[in-house]
This record gives sequence, C-alpha cells and structure tokens, in this order.
Amino acid sequence: MLTYDFAPLLRTAVGFERLARQAEAAARFDDTNGYPPYDIEAAGEDHYRITLAVAGFSSGELEIETQDNTLTVTGKKAEKQGETTGYLHKGIASRGFARRFSLADHVRVTGANLADGLLTIDLVREIPEAMTPPPGSRSRAKPPPAC
Repeated sequence: MLTYDFAPLLRTAVGFERLARQAEAAARFDDTNGYPPYDIEAAGEDHYRITLAVAGFSSGELEIETQDNTLTVTGKKAEKQGETTGYLHKGIASRGFARRFSLADHVRVTGANLADGLLTIDLVREIPEAMTPPPGSRSRAKPPPAC
C-alpha cells in the first residue's frame, strides 16, 4: 500500500485542516475490493442519491450513520447457528461491509429505502441562509485600471 505524507504541504497552510484530514483519510482508506457496488446520482441542483447493491441484506442488518462529513453504510450479516448446508458453489456474497462516502459541507441524509436488493439514500445540500448572498449582490469584479 502506498502512503502519502501531507505534513510538508501543510506547514504553511492556514485554514485547511479539514482538507488535510480528508486527504489523509482517503490515503489510508483501502477501497480496492469494490463491495458493495454503488452509484451516485445528481437528482437535482442540490439533491443527490446514492444507491448500493446490497442483495441478501435485510433492513435490520444495515446501518446508515453520518459523522464529521462522512456517511458510513454498514452491513452486518447475522451469524447462522448450526447451518449445515453443503454448498456445491457459493457465489452470493454474504459478508459484512462498511462503505464510506465523504460529504460536502451542509449535505445531510433526508431518507433511505431498501427495495429489490438496492439501498437508496437520498441527500440534500442546504446552505444556511446566513451564508447565502442576497439576490442581486453578485457582481463581477472590475478589472484594475490600465496604467
């Protein structure tokens, strides 16, 4: 596994702590197994949808959690006691998983639905009113006068 050290880049950076944490987390996170597969859609200007293929999992075996701008979807299969099935071929994945997604500021989960083996998570970006500029206040910066 390749490791990156971002410390030299951040010695002179001010206010980029969150970006640094995200970069380090991305470098540490091993996402090479690709399980479960997922899609990310833009469902509108500020609406998004993540769909994960979680065939074989019930809603009680899935957990959705957001913390520090990270959405984590966890699947835990219940242990089957005394199962004596002799598989000739076992190709359907039944292992647990934890899939993480980095969320932008002000993005929150608005709902989730499990149907036909697909877990759909709806997200919305809601910028606080105090942070939005008043209408008509956007103006282009004038170029400096020519000398």
